[in-house]
Amino acid sequence: MKPSQSATLGTDSIGSLLIKQAVPASIGILVMSLNILVDTIFVGNWIGSIAIAAINVVLPVSFFIAALGMAIGIGGSSIISRALGAGNKERALKTFGNQITLTLLLTTAMVVFGLVFINELIPAFGGKGDIFEPAKIYYRIVLYGVPLLALCMMGNNVIRAEGKPKFAMIAMIIPSVGNLVLDYILINLLDMGMTGAAWATTISYGLCFLYVLWFFLSNNSELKISLPHFGLDLPILKEMSALGFVTLSRQAVVSVTYLLMNNILFDIGGEASVASYGIIARMLMFALFPVLGVTQGFLPIAGYNYGAHKFTRVRESINKAILYAGGLGLVIFVVIMIFPEAIVSIFTTNKEILSETPHYMRWVFAATPIIAIQLIGSAYFQAIGKAVPALLLTLTRQGFFFIPLIFILPHYFGELGVWISFPAADVLSTIITGYFLNREIRKTLKY
Repeated sequence: MKPSQSATLGTDSIGSLLIKQAVPASIGILVMSLNILVDTIFVGNWIGSIAIAAINVVLPVSFFIAALGMAIGIGGSSIISRALGAGNKERALKTFGNQITLTLLLTTAMVVFGLVFINELIPAFGGKGDIFEPAKIYYRIVLYGVPLLALCMMGNNVIRAEGKPKFAMIAMIIPSVGNLVLDYILINLLDMGMTGAAWATTISYGLCFLYVLWFFLSNNSELKISLPHFGLDLPILKEMSALGFVTLSRQAVVSVTYLLMNNILFDIGGEASVASYGIIARMLMFALFPVLGVTQGFLPIAGYNYGAHKFTRVRESINKAILYAGGLGLVIFVVIMIFPEAIVSIFTTNKEILSETPHYMRWVFAATPIIAIQLIGSAYFQAIGKAVPALLLTLTRQGFFFIPLIFILPHYFGELGVWISFPAADVLSTIITGYFLNREIRKTLKY
């Protein structure tokens, strides 16, 4: 990559930059989400609805370990974006080297822990009854590939920080397409069941890792690190950890949410309710891809221009990101409200699940048009290096509101109370984030 290319983040129009950054990010998230979605369809139709529940049980563990890589990637990329904006190339290189070292150390330790306590973790995350054995098969195999996924997630964010969104998009597409092809071969053709589903996922992580490794070793990247850059630097580690902790906390809360939801729903409605949540959780990952793409595209733009003290451009990027993401959220809302039955029928033929899940899905997506404010607001504080407000705002939705609500509302509304908790948490967290974002803009971005 030419050294001057990242400078376009500070010169091109904000609208065109958001499109250039958000479209590849959205496509990457779309393909990755489609992978999860189609994988669920394959598993549900070729193995059974219990298999959907089993995979849903394993996701919190693998997501959390992969989230270590994502957290280190986003935390370090915030430093890299601002360092490139300020013209400090050496700081960017040192940060990247530290990201690689830290990712390898932490994810390897977590995999060892996960394998040692496999029999305790699976039931704790809702893998009970008929769900336990298929979940254990899937969990053990997928866990082997999670460090590679963590390195991919870390590298993907660094690629984006360099201003190379198309390469980041390809890095997300490769494992998704690979997984679907391998799903067909291993599950359908070779009839390997849960073992085939797990190996398809693990091998796809390896394919992604090879691509990311090629990118940084080729001339496409301007971050050419050497051996000294791998040595851990305490000031960089502190800043990267503080910013990365925001993402890690968000993912940790997601994992805790899966744990609680699986257990609460199992107690209320058994395996069928857990399977319903598995379907809705996949739709949340899939349907919100354009909103999340705008959020990812916004991060390097805001970070670079904040580092370059171009505050007018930062303010414009906030406004346009919220406008674009909010408009896309409205479209998603309309589609979900009109076609929930058709969507659920793609995943399963189980009559009990088909009768209830569409109604629950409408509740879960009820506040989608306003979530852009919450996502962009918390992402802004992370982009500019303000870890504490970024952390608090990130935790508002699931940590401060959603988790308490899923304990409180079911006492009054039964299982429906669990699903009502989704839009209630969205509305409350959006109000809080909007207030603090507006205050920060008035205080900091004066020109």
